[in-house]
Amino acid sequence: MTDTIGLGGRAAVARQRYLDQLTPWLDAPVVKVLRGVRRCGKSVLLRQLEDALLGRGVPRDRILLINFESLANAALCDHRALYEHVIRWAALGTGRVHLLLDEVQLVDQWERAVNSLRIDLDCDIVVTGSNAWLLSTELATLLTGRYVEIDVYPFAFDEYCDLVRATEPAAKVADLFRRYLDIGGMPGAHELNDQAAAMTYLRDVSSGILLKDVVARKKLRDVDLLERLLAFVMDNLGRTFSARRVSDFLKSQRRSLGSETVYNYLHALTEACLVHKAERLDVLGRRLMETQEKYYLADHGFVHSWLGHRPDETPGILENITYLELRRRGYEVRIGKADEREIDFVADRAGTRLYLQVCYLLADPSTVDREFAPLQAIADNHRKVVLSLDEGPRSDRFGMERWYLPEFLLNHGW
Repeated sequence: MTDTIGLGGRAAVARQRYLDQLTPWLDAPVVKVLRGVRRCGKSVLLRQLEDALLGRGVPRDRILLINFESLANAALCDHRALYEHVIRWAALGTGRVHLLLDEVQLVDQWERAVNSLRIDLDCDIVVTGSNAWLLSTELATLLTGRYVEIDVYPFAFDEYCDLVRATEPAAKVADLFRRYLDIGGMPGAHELNDQAAAMTYLRDVSSGILLKDVVARKKLRDVDLLERLLAFVMDNLGRTFSARRVSDFLKSQRRSLGSETVYNYLHALTEACLVHKAERLDVLGRRLMETQEKYYLADHGFVHSWLGHRPDETPGILENITYLELRRRGYEVRIGKADEREIDFVADRAGTRLYLQVCYLLADPSTVDREFAPLQAIADNHRKVVLSLDEGPRSDRFGMERWYLPEFLLNHGW
């Protein structure tokens, strides 16, 4: 059985959207690469894939799952040792083998082992990794054209609802969303019944990512400065970014960091899958712009664990949740500009486009006008949507839609 994930040992959430993405690629002659921030649930997903393979009739002795974070597998963290171990294991039986390699970036020159196994064995290979640079090395050219990447994220709101409703079937959407807003989607945080413990867990996880995937890999010396930069990003979700603002912020704290170093540090954070960058698109001029991008966190729970819970951070958190949901659904997501007006998200997928504005509450007519006006300025026929926490029926305004944000997150028709 699959290991459990959830509050107080609740039954595991089936990561069905990722299993559905994997299914068409199973037994195809490509390596499947599951990529996502540490502790977002990739290991459990691999075990769920193992269960799915068994359900398809694959014999258990033809499935090999190796977690390279375990000391039991430390001797296999060399590409030659891994290759030889798998070859010996495969020879013990007959038929196609399925290799599930977890946190494969811990294997020195893992690409060599995987490429050789792909050539020398009748096998299907799925690997996971916690870094965006997993396939950016020179060695990765060995796999060029022979792999497919699938991004894995922490729990979406619908997955969180499935988790809670396993034991609270009558829980209301509004209540569930408030709880999701407080804790975020990192699976490990939901194994704890105490919110303070969950915040400690999230702070420890994010600090561990900084040390293992940023500081150690990039050989950075000033950890305090990196932490201050990350805290700045967290404190400015939903706001356009400039290196000058960061420099001014650090100067106010008697620290300094040049613009080039700011962007180098940010790039390191994105490579660790801890931060995501959304570029700016001139919607009317139909071109990407080189400045004024935005940055979002791998999970909004990290923000609470670093900065505490503050009412003024809610609009940015709502943007963060929406950005990640669009990414989960396969959209390419950018922020938009129409003349001097800002559009929170321009989302493109398979020839379709969504324009979205995200706000806390449409409290008065001026707020309504402010949120709908940028969408009204766009003279095309793509869907234009304003998302907020105003409950009530969906409405239409001059062809533009208003949705209750949690309802949008639960609606799989987008």
